[in-house]
Amino acid sequence: MTQPFDIAVVGGGMVGASLAVALAPLGLKVALVEAIAHDSVSQPSFDERTTALSNASRRILETLGVWPGVQSLATPIRKIHVSDQGRFGFARIDAAEQGLTAMGYVVPNRALGVALWSRLQASANVRVYCPAEVSRVTADERAVTLEIAGPSTTARIDTKLVVGADGVQSAVRSAFGVDAESRDYEQTAVITTVLPQRFHDHVAYERFTGSGPLALLPLEGGRCTLVLTLSRATVESAMAWSDVEFLAELQRRFGFRLGRFLKVGRRVSYPLSLTRAARTSAGRCVIVGNAAQGLHPVAGMGFNLGLRDVACLAELIAERRHESHFDAGAASLLAAYDAWRAADRGGVIAFTDGLVRMFANPLSVVQRLRNIGLLAFDLLPPAKAALSRLSTGAGGGGRTRIPKLARGVALQ
Repeated sequence: MTQPFDIAVVGGGMVGASLAVALAPLGLKVALVEAIAHDSVSQPSFDERTTALSNASRRILETLGVWPGVQSLATPIRKIHVSDQGRFGFARIDAAEQGLTAMGYVVPNRALGVALWSRLQASANVRVYCPAEVSRVTADERAVTLEIAGPSTTARIDTKLVVGADGVQSAVRSAFGVDAESRDYEQTAVITTVLPQRFHDHVAYERFTGSGPLALLPLEGGRCTLVLTLSRATVESAMAWSDVEFLAELQRRFGFRLGRFLKVGRRVSYPLSLTRAARTSAGRCVIVGNAAQGLHPVAGMGFNLGLRDVACLAELIAERRHESHFDAGAASLLAAYDAWRAADRGGVIAFTDGLVRMFANPLSVVQRLRNIGLLAFDLLPPAKAALSRLSTGAGGGGRTRIPKLARGVALQ
């Protein structure tokens, strides 16, 4: 028996679950399909990593009622320090100087998963299929039929709109014939937790080294999340280093701003690449989050960009849901979504990719120019103000409207 829905979200990770939570109060019939339970150790979204949330993202989660579930575990970023190993240039930005309480917050992914799924499980308007996968997609002009397969049951649903939130290797994106460009950075991120001798003072550090960027994000208890980018050729040996060897190498790359590094947690590695979908919609499908754009973690913008995808799409649906012949997959709604997201999406992809390329360039003239650029940024208040606007949600450089949820305005 086929069940009708207005919207089907495929992928219940950080972006997909956020969208389902945003749609839940709108009085629409929403289906959410996810292959792996949010509290499973094999769930790739809600693992032991952390995420740096911008102020806009924090406000979106707060407006959705999710923030109270993670607030006690969120660590504020009050300052950002950017440097280039072996050169004297650096840049600093202080939240207080920009009139902000914090530039952002570092949140454990597992805590975010618990908070999002708690909201979902309390919603009567969202039907969750988990663990389950979409086994077949059949689309026509009026609707899309999804065949869903679980361990012991199958289901068949009709929906007006399918949202692909199923990650970089999106099956939904492929089913709707949307190509994706992929660029391998030939780098791997080694992610772990370290304990420095000195308290981090809520400073987030981004240090560019010869093998790639190194990020230290503040955590509770004086610990820091470490994202160490290594060349693909060296990562296997790095993962085999003893804790003493690993901390010694980290010390060499980062220096002694935080004193000596005393402890390191379990290390996990993730290959890095840029994946960019050719379109953000096709037929009765919208593509969001990593399915639309998988970014290098250099500037911590991936989930923040995906959450703005969520806020924009949910707002467009909320604006039109009272129409007499409301159709969540109408071509005009999808065109409005594409247009709204174009500047923000294009700008962030270009900025992130540009950073990776610029700081990986071995030419001495480029190294001198980026060193001068860091110094210039540190001396120019307008540049710092522009960066702080990114934190508050003006991801399109001020050229596009900020979504209601990012301004703390509910959609009902």
